[in-house]
Amino acid sequence: METTLNRNETIVYQRPASFRPAPTHYCPGCTHGIAHRLLAEVVDEMGIRENTIGVASVGCSVFTYHYFNFDFTQAPHGRAPAMATGIKRTLPERFVLTYQGDGDLASIGMGEITGAAARGENITVIFINNAIYGMTGGQMAPTTLPGQKTSSSQDGRDVKTAGYPIRTSEMLATLDGAAYVVRRSLHSPKEIRRAKKAVRMAFETQARGLGFSMVELLSSCPTNWGYEANDALTWIEENMVPYYPLGDFKVHPALADVKI
Repeated sequence: METTLNRNETIVYQRPASFRPAPTHYCPGCTHGIAHRLLAEVVDEMGIRENTIGVASVGCSVFTYHYFNFDFTQAPHGRAPAMATGIKRTLPERFVLTYQGDGDLASIGMGEITGAAARGENITVIFINNAIYGMTGGQMAPTTLPGQKTSSSQDGRDVKTAGYPIRTSEMLATLDGAAYVVRRSLHSPKEIRRAKKAVRMAFETQARGLGFSMVELLSSCPTNWGYEANDALTWIEENMVPYYPLGDFKVHPALADVKI
């Protein structure tokens, strides 16, 4: 995209080349758009746009392939890690990523993501955790918090009958094939900057052939949570972060010299 500057003007912020100028289908205030931009910026900064292949999940991000200016494909519900595994093994020189929500990854796709991590597949996973099924009507997800109200838990999640939320990052970090597993959030500028660095580190993990990498991003769903956009960001900080603490759960020693 070309921009004409007036005298003494400098561009400080514009659309990444890897992000298509297309309107998205996401609800107002949803932080999928922020996650998309971070991914596009990292791909551009690493100069790997022509060498990257993404795998879209089923859920709110089902049309992800419309928004990125690099190769993308679509997997059946929960099967993105399996498809990414096949792509990476066939084309090992490519950077291969999956972009998945919590319903896709932590529910129907739990077997797939666990297997990929256990095998140490050299792929990168961007995991969007908004604690709810966003696309299908706001039902309770594996990540829904105790007491959180959804369309299928209208009195709040009862752990006695529905069990406890799954802390996916902590679980996958215990597997030997996992090389880089971290959790970040998208609720503030500071945390967004930290999230971008984590996405870059995940791709550096893949570039070095170290194995499975995943960045979990706490994300908002104002529509299904029933909040205004700003209130939804506050809800992440006050409710999700205490249950899903931010941090690094597995970092391969070979990444110690990576400066980002």
